[in-house]
Amino acid sequence: MTMATDAAKTTTTDAAGLPDGPVDPQFAAPVVVAGRPAAAAGHHGPSGVDPRPEAGHGDSGAAASVAPGSRGSRERRPLTRRRWFVVVGGALLPVALLVTWQVVSTTGLVPVSMLPSPEMVWLAAVDLAERGLLGQYVAISTQRVFLGFAAGAALGLLVGAIVGLSRLGDILLAPTLGALRAVPSLAWVPLLILWFKIGEESKVILIAIGAFFPVYTIVSAALRHVDRRLLEAGRAFGLRGVPLFATVQLPAVVPSVVSGLRLALAQAWLFLVAAELIASSMGLGFLLSDSGNTGRIDRIFLAIILLAVLGKLTDSIVGLFERWAIRRWA
Repeated sequence: MTMATDAAKTTTTDAAGLPDGPVDPQFAAPVVVAGRPAAAAGHHGPSGVDPRPEAGHGDSGAAASVAPGSRGSRERRPLTRRRWFVVVGGALLPVALLVTWQVVSTTGLVPVSMLPSPEMVWLAAVDLAERGLLGQYVAISTQRVFLGFAAGAALGLLVGAIVGLSRLGDILLAPTLGALRAVPSLAWVPLLILWFKIGEESKVILIAIGAFFPVYTIVSAALRHVDRRLLEAGRAFGLRGVPLFATVQLPAVVPSVVSGLRLALAQAWLFLVAAELIASSMGLGFLLSDSGNTGRIDRIFLAIILLAVLGKLTDSIVGLFERWAIRRWA
């Protein structure tokens, strides 16, 4: 009986390595059945056949072999996530506005004294550039914005962290800062001129005031509303003080902090114009006020367009920093 059982388990193979002799019906199964790979003995039984198509046969096999990030994966991306669509879509409205502006100004629907043509604005830019004033105005205004933004944002981060992390700091500082936040930008100009005269200090301080409040407000609110469960989990691992802030609270508020920085940068450009409109002899704000006094509406449009372009460029820089910061900390 034992010999018969051993004989039943003995198998032989042909030249291709496939079984051609008797097999144990309970523990073995043919490797190939009807030209298709057979499944190993399992819940399908010893004669189960692998229903999956062979590699290279059928569309499903080809689709399954597409690795993430390959051409097939890229082709399935939504249209709104493709770079060319983002660029073209973002340029549609500016191009439409430019075409409409050209048509309205050249057909006489609006007098040239109220709406100069794009060509007139371009010629005004060329004239200022040839005299060396355009680049100087842009450089001075950009320098003032960066200095004021850096000072105001840094102070806003510090005070916002104190108010957001400390209950005592919230009680002592929040009411006063909330009242000062409601003061209009132009209200600070006469006081700053009296204190610091008509110089760079008054302009940079005014820009710093504009950049301070958005950062302070968003950072303090974000830190105050960090998920309590995250804090409890950090404390359970023995984190306190600075380690808790760096490990738990900072990553939780990074998106809010960057949003505050972007808003502060926009505020810095707004406060720049307020500073240069009243007390300046150079810069884009001065170009606006001087052109208004002399009736050069083409230069007024030029200054507005330059402020819009510079504001968008600086906001894009902060946007790149936002992507890096989120990958790094959040």
